[in-house]
Amino acid sequence: MAGSGDLWARWGEWQRHDARGMKGGEALILELNRIVHSSGIVSPVTSRRGLTSRLRYLDSPAGRQALAEQGVTARTVRSWMRGKAIPSAPSRERIDAAYWWRRRENLIRSGWLVRHLDNGGRGRRMEIYPVDQSHVDSKYSRPLSDRSITVRYIWPDLVHAWAARNATLVDEIWDDVITDLDSDYAAYAYVSSVGIGA
Repeated sequence: MAGSGDLWARWGEWQRHDARGMKGGEALILELNRIVHSSGIVSPVTSRRGLTSRLRYLDSPAGRQALAEQGVTARTVRSWMRGKAIPSAPSRERIDAAYWWRRRENLIRSGWLVRHLDNGGRGRRMEIYPVDQSHVDSKYSRPLSDRSITVRYIWPDLVHAWAARNATLVDEIWDDVITDLDSDYAAYAYVSSVGIGA
């Protein structure tokens, strides 16, 4: 990967003068999580509609397995589905966790997330927000501005790395993204956040 050999070392002391942010790869992971959550059931699990929708979504062998992994028994699920019992607040949290896990897995398995981000080969616009230097003494701050670029081709690799929870590979992909910026790309190894127009 271009520049990856010492990219993190050269800009790795960004906190020394109180700049605030995270690795670009971490910001990418958070943004993918946001996209998945924005595509799911909007009603909260605390509402009747949100709870019913989640239970219906989880009404499959894989869904029941996800609930079991959260410590919810099949008997308890049947009782909820028949309206014989109402889940407690901790049970609702377990249902919500199982729902988002299955939603994430389904979006990956179906290929929807890659297709959505690839956008028919046109890619997606990515907004890159540099580290927050508002607490940095002016003599140490660097002139960094928000950047906006169209990103193509990385999406299958990025989704695969994100799905596998391979933060190292996500960091390498981020390195590829920022090398398209300019000679000062290393200044964007760490960022406040990124936004993907998806």
